[in-house]
Amino acid sequence: MDDAAAAPRGERPAGVLGRGAEEDRGAAELRSANGTARIEDALALPAVAAVQDIQGYGGLVYLRSRDRRSLVLCVVCGVPRSLLKPWWRVPVGGALPMSEAYRRGESLWLPDEAATMLRFPQFTAALPYSFASAYHPVRVGGEFVGVLAVLRSATREPVSEPTVRAVLHAAGRDMEERLTEFARQVPGRTDPDAVAYGIDYDDQPVSVRLPTPPARAVPVGMIEWDLDSDRWSGDDDALSLLGVARDEFGGTMAEVEDRVSPDDLYELRTSRRDAADTGQVRGRHFRVLDESEDDGEIRYRPVELWGHVVRAEGSTRLLVGALVDAAGGVTAAEAAERLPDGLFSLDQDGRVVYANRRCQELLGCDLDRILGHYPWEVLSWLRDPAYEDRYRAAMLSQEPVSYLVHDSEGDWLGFVLYPGVHGLTGRVFRTNAPAGAERGRVLSPVGGAAAAPPAELVAPTRAGALYHVVQMASVLTEAVTVRDVCRAVAEQLLPGFGAQEIALYTIRDGRMHLLWESGYPEHFLDPFEGVPLDANLPGVHALTTRLPLFFESPEALVNAYPGLVMDPMNAWSFLPLIASGHPVGSCILGWSTPHRFTPEERSALTALGGLTAQAMERARLYDAESAVARGLQEGLLPHRLPTIDRMVTTGRYLPGTQGMAIGGDWYDVIRTGRGVALVIGDVEGHSVGAAAVMGQLRSAVHAFAASGRPPQEVITHTNRLLAELETDVFATCCYIELDPGTGRALAVRAGHPPPLLRHPDGRTESLDLPGGVLLGVQPDAVYPVTALTLAPGSVLALYTDGLVETPGSDIETGIEAIRGCLARSRTDSVEQLADQLIRNARRTEDRPDDVALLLTAYDWAGTR
Repeated sequence: MDDAAAAPRGERPAGVLGRGAEEDRGAAELRSANGTARIEDALALPAVAAVQDIQGYGGLVYLRSRDRRSLVLCVVCGVPRSLLKPWWRVPVGGALPMSEAYRRGESLWLPDEAATMLRFPQFTAALPYSFASAYHPVRVGGEFVGVLAVLRSATREPVSEPTVRAVLHAAGRDMEERLTEFARQVPGRTDPDAVAYGIDYDDQPVSVRLPTPPARAVPVGMIEWDLDSDRWSGDDDALSLLGVARDEFGGTMAEVEDRVSPDDLYELRTSRRDAADTGQVRGRHFRVLDESEDDGEIRYRPVELWGHVVRAEGSTRLLVGALVDAAGGVTAAEAAERLPDGLFSLDQDGRVVYANRRCQELLGCDLDRILGHYPWEVLSWLRDPAYEDRYRAAMLSQEPVSYLVHDSEGDWLGFVLYPGVHGLTGRVFRTNAPAGAERGRVLSPVGGAAAAPPAELVAPTRAGALYHVVQMASVLTEAVTVRDVCRAVAEQLLPGFGAQEIALYTIRDGRMHLLWESGYPEHFLDPFEGVPLDANLPGVHALTTRLPLFFESPEALVNAYPGLVMDPMNAWSFLPLIASGHPVGSCILGWSTPHRFTPEERSALTALGGLTAQAMERARLYDAESAVARGLQEGLLPHRLPTIDRMVTTGRYLPGTQGMAIGGDWYDVIRTGRGVALVIGDVEGHSVGAAAVMGQLRSAVHAFAASGRPPQEVITHTNRLLAELETDVFATCCYIELDPGTGRALAVRAGHPPPLLRHPDGRTESLDLPGGVLLGVQPDAVYPVTALTLAPGSVLALYTDGLVETPGSDIETGIEAIRGCLARSRTDSVEQLADQLIRNARRTEDRPDDVALLLTAYDWAGTR
């Protein structure tokens, strides 16, 4: 149990906001200004507290979507929404850390990029930056409704995993309490026990700003200056800035000048002329004596004077204004202006909020033109996505990033980015060309990807759209069958683009046939099954013209296809699936609300259609080859076992579900001159070649056994034959020759798992038969023979290792599990007993190996 789980309810690690002193404020924040409860208000405070307690820089809260297919980003703090746009909606079934934490209902801590790469290579491929992250499932009423994620710099002083889990647990518990309170306010609730009702989200994420360290207050004092009599008066703050006490200040101009640095008296006196000539003073800057530390040293504090002239009684001119402490602000800006390098600042979203003059000169761009914009959007020579990616790398790693840029004038500029949770400061400077550089040739940033073509020749694609392409490509590399491809496409496209329905069609015999659909009304697609390629349908036209079609409203679709039967959607995309220049099929996506397709989104969807088509073709070829191999294997296994007096035999075979799913397991029952041979074997590997070798061995064993050779010779000759085949594969085998009349048997084992024997009284044992090496290893190997006697009512089980080996467990544990199942069974049917023994294997969807079982009941009641 972790620290958080062990803590009493209500206790939290330091810094985690609780319900005690915060009760009233938290309850108030559950409601918006108009009194309506908002779900994001229940999540913001715990998320911010978790970020602070783990010393992170960003927090995310995902909630399940209404259709339960996706996790939707609801609250984001410390990280700009724009930076995370590709991850606003992620598939529940995706290979992503937030998805796994939600599915498994367990916390997840990834302390660095190495741990992330090991666990989630697809996630790292799409987000190749150095950062640590922690994930915790959010539960309400015993039901998982979302995930809390905290991002942290991987280079900061490490934090222990128990601390991380304790903080996440406390934050999750706080969220559960607040969400439960929110759920009780959801209109239309009818079941008071269903506290998770209404806990879902399908909107845009809400940004929450992380607290900033308390800023130094800027002292400001109000003054009045009689320009005609040169008399001053001011409030306490103004006099404090001048460093005089009210009871000691006579209000004369001479007293004010005594407090001003001699070097700045002209500046003060000039402000009087400004007021007399223009009626105002704008930021006149001078220094006054600072005696805050009584050490006898003379120090000065910069101040600014602002004001405007008003007419008082008797036409007296009075300057009314403010004296402002300028120790920061303009003074800092002046310092930045004196730097020989360019200096700029970006807000959290990456927009320019400041640039000194040198920066403007180096960039060749005035501040007014770039202020409030992304630099890579304003400057054409920064439009390569690799430069935006440097900003993303700095913000997500919270570490400085540097790179080189070749500007439009042919000069080389160096950029250094210094990130913080509330923005980014950058430095830019001229530098020498790197080794091997040529004038006019664009190079990638330092540490960046391969060199990109000149920006003027390529329409740039934003990194957000590239994520979907990278993620899809990564997922499709693991999709083997056509069904795998369809499932992967549906799981990626629907959440990734916020669509609600998808249909995948393929061409067969000149007609369109449905492969996969999700989200459509029942039987809606039935009329479109098998339509020809000349049908007046958008999905057909997209394929035949090889151009994607996008409709942003029902009116647009109806105008283009007046007679089309409409589904309940409000926007559609029809993507052609083209692979290696020839049509494969169509992908149709539907949105439940009107949807605007940006150029970026259209490009991404079109690219994803191409990836889908290539994966579909590869999978279709795989399925065809797999069908041929499976047919070969099924043809080599016995279709019917012989009927033998006093014996009942049955066999079972399950193919593996990984890779080609074709293995070399086989079993057989053979009549010999002395009795019956019970045989089971396993050729290593999963391929057509393994199945072919299996067929050769089965034929050889059958021939040797049927010719009357004793068991030892059968195995010895088979071993020599496999060695002579020079196939570079090995095999295991267990051969038992049984005399049905007496129950006596001779057994030979060649590297195969031991058989199981259940005695008539139910006692079941694993037969520890002496064995020899695997077949094909040593041509002259000798195999010992063991004599057995089966009592009437005994059951003998021969099996391959696929039945008893499972990932994460040793083979002895698996054998013991099958032995226990055989011992406990009370069925009098051999067929039912065989089904019981392979039940768990049959239910396992992810079988790395195939499974074979040969079951023999000797002299059971009714078998004589």
